[in-house]
Amino acid sequence: MRILLYNPDNGVTRNFMPHLWMFLLQSLTPDGHEVVLIDGNAQPMDEAGIARFVRQQNIGLVGIGAMTRMIAKAYRMADAIRAVGVPVVMGGPHVTEEADEALGRNGGPRHADAVALGEADETWPKIVEDAARGQLKDIYAPVDDFGQERKPSLKEYPAIPWDKINLDQFNLVPQLAKRTLQRISDGWGTFRIIPMESGRGCPYGCEFCTVTGFFGDSIRFRTNESVVNELLLLKARARREGGQIAVFFIDDNFAINIKRTKSLLRDIIAAGAQLHWVAQISANLLRDEELVDLIAASGGKWVFIGMESIDPTNLADVNKGFNKPGEYAAVLQRLAQRNVYAITSFIFGMDNDTVGVAERTLKEIRTWPAGLPIFGLLTPLPATPLYKRLEAAGRLTRPKHWQEFIPFAMAHTPLKMTIAEAHAEVKAGWAHAYSPEAVAQAVDSLKDKPLGYRINIFIARMCFRGIYFPQMGPLAWLKLIYQNRRTISSLVKEGLSTWRGRPTNPVADGSLQTGVGAT
Repeated sequence: MRILLYNPDNGVTRNFMPHLWMFLLQSLTPDGHEVVLIDGNAQPMDEAGIARFVRQQNIGLVGIGAMTRMIAKAYRMADAIRAVGVPVVMGGPHVTEEADEALGRNGGPRHADAVALGEADETWPKIVEDAARGQLKDIYAPVDDFGQERKPSLKEYPAIPWDKINLDQFNLVPQLAKRTLQRISDGWGTFRIIPMESGRGCPYGCEFCTVTGFFGDSIRFRTNESVVNELLLLKARARREGGQIAVFFIDDNFAINIKRTKSLLRDIIAAGAQLHWVAQISANLLRDEELVDLIAASGGKWVFIGMESIDPTNLADVNKGFNKPGEYAAVLQRLAQRNVYAITSFIFGMDNDTVGVAERTLKEIRTWPAGLPIFGLLTPLPATPLYKRLEAAGRLTRPKHWQEFIPFAMAHTPLKMTIAEAHAEVKAGWAHAYSPEAVAQAVDSLKDKPLGYRINIFIARMCFRGIYFPQMGPLAWLKLIYQNRRTISSLVKEGLSTWRGRPTNPVADGSLQTGVGAT
C-alpha cells in the first residue's frame, strides 16, 4: 500500500522547516508499504491538487498531522481526499483534544475516517495494518492493558535514515542562487533546517501551552548515542552534497534536565558531531555558565527563549513565574559573549497589559544584544487551562477560532485594553523591531565580529520579518531591499574588501571561516 503523510500549511504563514512527525512515522511504518511525504509549507497544494495527487499516485491511506493553527486547512484537505474514496487518519495535539470534531460527532461534518490520539509511535503500525485490511477503527489511543494512557519510551528510538531521505523539497536556497552559492567556502547550494528531538515532556505547565497536556509532565529522553548518530548522519550528508544543514531541537525545553543536557553536549563534542543548531531553552536555565559554554562548543548558534512578557504579574498569571525579567539582559549577554544569539518571544494581550506594552518591551529589547524578537497575541488553545479559564469567565469572543484561522487576531477580550488595541500593539512591535533603522542598528552592534555574523543577523531579520509582513512576491522583496539599501551596501562593500584582501589559502583565513560558518 502507498501511504501519503501530509502536513498542511495554514494558508497564510509558512514554516521554515519540516515537521518531525512525518519522518518519524515513515520510519515506524511496517515493511511492505511505501511512504510519500508532502509538507504544504514546501509544496503548496489546494484541495483539487491533493485529490488529483492521491488518485494519480494510487495512494491507499493518507495520514494528516496538524496543530491548531493549521487545522482548518487540514480539514479541507482531508475532505477532498475522502471525496475521492481514500481513507484519512488524523492526529496531533488539536485532534487529540477535539476528536469528536474530526470524526463529526459534535454536529459538524466528518473529516477523518480515524483519529490517532496522543503520541502515535505505538499505534501507527496498527493503523497501517488495519487500513491495509480495510478495517480502520474510529479511534486509536496508546493505552496499557488497564486502559491507562501509556507514553512511549524514547530509549528504543527509531533510526531515521537521514542519509537516504529525499530532502529536495526542504532546501531553503533559492534555485536562482544555488549555483553561485555552491562555490562559496564549504558550499551553500543547499541549506536545510532539520527537526530533531532529544526528549519529550515539560513539567512547567504554562497556562497557555499544549505541551504538558499532550506529552505529559515527566520528561523522557533518547539515549545520547542515538542523538549523536543522527547528527553524524546529517553532517556526513551535508559534506557529501556540498551544502549546509542546521538542526532545530524541537524539545519544548532542551535543557530541562541540565545534568543530562551537559552529558549530551559533551558527547556531541567528543564525537565531532557538531552541526549548527537551534533549541528552545528557558531563560532560568541559562544562568549556568558551564551549560552555555557547552552550547557554544557543540554548535549551538541560536536559542529560542519564551520570555512572553517583561511584566512579572503577567508571568505569574499564566503560571510562568520562573521567568525573571530582571535576568533577561544578563542571560542574553552571557549567550552573546559566546557568539550565541537569542530568538526572544513575547505575548501581548495578557491580563495586565495596557496600551504602550509594545514600546515598553521594545525599550528593553534595545538594551540587549542583537537578536530576533517575535511578537504574538495570547491565544486560548483548546483544552489548555487558559481556554478553560476564559471560557468559564465568558471572555471568549471566538470559541472555535481555529475553524477560521486569522493570524495575529485575538479570540478573547483582554482585561485592560480592547482587542483592536492589542492588535495595534503587535503590529507596532513588528514594525519597529524590523524597521530599516532597527535592522541597521542590529547589524552595527556586531561591528566587532567577523563579517559573517553581521550578514547572518541581517538575513535572519529579513526572514523573520516575513512572519508578520509576508514577502511572497518579487515586488515585495525589491521594496524591502530598497528600504534596507544602506545596510546592504555597507555589507557588500565590506564583503568585497574582505574578498579582495583574502590570502591565497582561504581556509587558513580564520575570519573567513568563522564568518561563513556563523549560521
